[in-house]
Amino acid sequence: METTTTTITGGGGAAGKSSKVPGPHPLSKDVLGFDDDDDDEDEEEEEEDLEVFSKVIPCRSHGVLDASFTDASSFSISMQTSPSSMINQHTLEDEPDSKDLFVTVDDPENHITAIETFVTYRIATKTTRSEFDSCEYEVRRRYQDFLWLKGKLEEAHSTLIVPPLPEKFVMRGMVDRFNEDFVETRRKALHKFLNRIADHPTLSFNEDFKIFLTVQELAAHKKLGPGFISKMGETVRAVASTVKSIKNRPDEFTAMSDYADIFRQKMGTLDKISQRILKELKEHLSEMKEYSPIYTLWSGSEQELAEPLKGVASSIENCCKATEGLTMGLAENLLPALHEYVLCAETLKSVLKRRDLIQADYDSRVDALANKKADREMLEHSDLSFTFGAFLGKSTEEVKQQKQQKIDREIDELQVDIGRLEDEVECANSNLKADWQRWSINMRSDLQSAFHDAAENNVHYFERCLATWESFLASQQTEIDTDKNGKDNA
Repeated sequence: METTTTTITGGGGAAGKSSKVPGPHPLSKDVLGFDDDDDDEDEEEEEEDLEVFSKVIPCRSHGVLDASFTDASSFSISMQTSPSSMINQHTLEDEPDSKDLFVTVDDPENHITAIETFVTYRIATKTTRSEFDSCEYEVRRRYQDFLWLKGKLEEAHSTLIVPPLPEKFVMRGMVDRFNEDFVETRRKALHKFLNRIADHPTLSFNEDFKIFLTVQELAAHKKLGPGFISKMGETVRAVASTVKSIKNRPDEFTAMSDYADIFRQKMGTLDKISQRILKELKEHLSEMKEYSPIYTLWSGSEQELAEPLKGVASSIENCCKATEGLTMGLAENLLPALHEYVLCAETLKSVLKRRDLIQADYDSRVDALANKKADREMLEHSDLSFTFGAFLGKSTEEVKQQKQQKIDREIDELQVDIGRLEDEVECANSNLKADWQRWSINMRSDLQSAFHDAAENNVHYFERCLATWESFLASQQTEIDTDKNGKDNA
């Protein structure tokens, strides 16, 4: 099985010639490297050598692209040991130019009316697909339009994993939903949402997605959706499915459900901890910025210590700049990736429930067919002398024949429904398994990339701070040596 995802044209293939290390099964609890027992200690760390493994890196035209680091066996003492030097060992294969749909979300704009205030975003599309009348489009959409698109995609492809949208309400840590930071965070999330769809081999060809990208006004198309009564019926049907017992559910879907529960728990924990780390980093940065001026003011009143105090102040300022870079990297790279997959966990559970709903309908028809066949068999041996039809003057055989004909019609209808639902179950299972595999590959690639970037960002931060203070110490040591030599000469 290839460890690459298909492009938006539905094609797939190996992205490079480097050897591939088989990844964990998408349903494995070890996909993210989480241990069930967080207290276990690795006793082999003492002899651990530096090893750089082959990883999967996201690219623009494919969901993932193979990239190989230098093999651990080729590591030598003469090589640079800083993780930042790993970038030089990073080799990307030539990327096939096969992407034919490019979508950009930018230029947020506030709109104030007598009824409401909202923000719209410009959606710029460039494509070479023949089903589009033009190669470039530009429309403006508000958040409600994205909700409409997501609903239409889930309605048309109930067992495909539709990418999550950012929350409708104000995100944690932000007060005003028209705040520039909030609007920018949402813009990035909406941009990723549309590009996830554009890269999907099935969702990208959805007619409603095309309408979303090309039609100036969506109001007319929104009115064509299901009415309130229809939506209520779907809601009641979905609620009813939760009390239905699913018979003979394939083990792989039970494993998917268990994995989604664990994934949701782990990602939620990571998201909360990362949010707390970011908050503490910002507080630390704020205090550091107050710390440096104190040394600068102190240097004005201590003539003999003026230069060392100014050096400390300058070093603290450099550390503040490094901390700002660390904070920005955490806020713009790691946190959005973690939060997106927190929302993905809910999407996975919803998709599995919709698959179970299809199977529940199938199981209920099978049970109904078995009951009807039992009723027909019992009818052969039942006494119909005291039925309502007999009291009306009909013969026993005539009453029995009418009942048999009715049961036979119901059996025929149930058999037709069972055949249709059997095809739906098979199609739903096939679609979900394929999309789950694709999602798993993308998830591993995204999180590996996010963790890798976070690690390099941390290393760069500490290296910069270390270099700053080492430079300060070296300058002080030079002054001490100079003063000592002067005293000796005197």
